[in-house]
Amino acid sequence: MNSPIKRHQSLQPLSREHHHSLLLCWKIRAGFIKEVDVNRIKRYADWFFNTHIEPHFEAEEKFIFPILGMDDDLVKKATAQHRRLFRLFTNTDEIEKSLSLIEEELEQHIRFEERVLFNKIQQIASAGQLEVFNNHHTEHKFRENTEDEFWK
Repeated sequence: MNSPIKRHQSLQPLSREHHHSLLLCWKIRAGFIKEVDVNRIKRYADWFFNTHIEPHFEAEEKFIFPILGMDDDLVKKATAQHRRLFRLFTNTDEIEKSLSLIEEELEQHIRFEERVLFNKIQQIASAGQLEVFNNHHTEHKFRENTEDEFWK
């Protein structure tokens, strides 16, 4: 069994946000298992993307990824995954297929960032670079959308 990764304090808010996004993947899976109308799942996924994921991607791309440089292969992979996920979330055709791909690819993306990219960033980053992120990223308490808890 893998031991938990010791995450630098500055990156812990992003890791907590990753946890909530993993729960989104679980909720999508639960919706499919319960045969919930895909439009209900899509409404929640759209809300989650706009409220939580878009600001998260922006913070990573603006303050965290530049620590390694935007030409770093791991950063290129992460930003390509961000673009792919953006396209999946904003796709209004083939909603069920897009949700299924979001559920799979978002989880893979988070695992990659947590296990590979953030570890490299922690090794490379100076205290000053991480402090810049701290000064610009305010962690907000996670707020759930309880209008339609289709996963329950």
